[in-house]
Amino acid sequence: MGFPLFDLSGLRALVTGSSQGIGYALAEGLAAHGAAVIINGRSAEKVESAVETLRQGGHTAHAAVFDVTDKASVATGVGAIEADIGPIDILVNNAGMQFRTPLEDFPADKWELLLSTNISSVFYVGQAVARHMIARGHGKIINIASVQSEMARPGIAPYTATKGAVRNLTRGMCADWAKHGLQINAIAPGYFKTPLNQALVDSAEFSGWLEKRTPAGRWGNVEELVGSAVFLAGKASSFVNGHTLYVDGGITTCL
Repeated sequence: MGFPLFDLSGLRALVTGSSQGIGYALAEGLAAHGAAVIINGRSAEKVESAVETLRQGGHTAHAAVFDVTDKASVATGVGAIEADIGPIDILVNNAGMQFRTPLEDFPADKWELLLSTNISSVFYVGQAVARHMIARGHGKIINIASVQSEMARPGIAPYTATKGAVRNLTRGMCADWAKHGLQINAIAPGYFKTPLNQALVDSAEFSGWLEKRTPAGRWGNVEELVGSAVFLAGKASSFVNGHTLYVDGGITTCL
């Protein structure tokens, strides 16, 4: 590897919600830079398929099927990884979901689901992994926030609330854990072509609005998030802590 600051060889990276979309792209990117990646999700079939695809590409990949919204499941899952695969050096808290409807009509059950998926999972997995990292005196945690950590749009207020919480939980993790040798940062993607956003991608009206609003004039491609993840996962970011890195084509410059 010609760039040691971005060399992840010998490190293990757990990426939650990584059987598809942004999570898979980040896992594949970390693997391409030398990390052994651990694919997580609730569907064993999807997780195993993603692992097999990565292995066929020459990467080292493992499966970890557990529910990141369930504290007991997280404790068991993280413990099994540490015991059977090895120490988790890098954690990417990527699992998340979206639900769109006017706030006055937003169902209470969807509110609770967004809270558990988008923010409780970051706390549960982050805490479980950090306990091991603290004991070792080093570790990297990357939380996936959003441009909605900084801005808002109609119909997604609860999602905006959860992503704002991810940004501030990242700061809180830094405040508590930096003294133990951990670096905790967040990546805030803008609008990317993913299964989560497919309805918006297919909408000529929304895509037209986005292209006009974003200085780069287009949707992002998930592969464009990899460089940020590799930077935050490696030695290059050894003194970067509590930071949220916006990868958004410039849309947050136009608030």
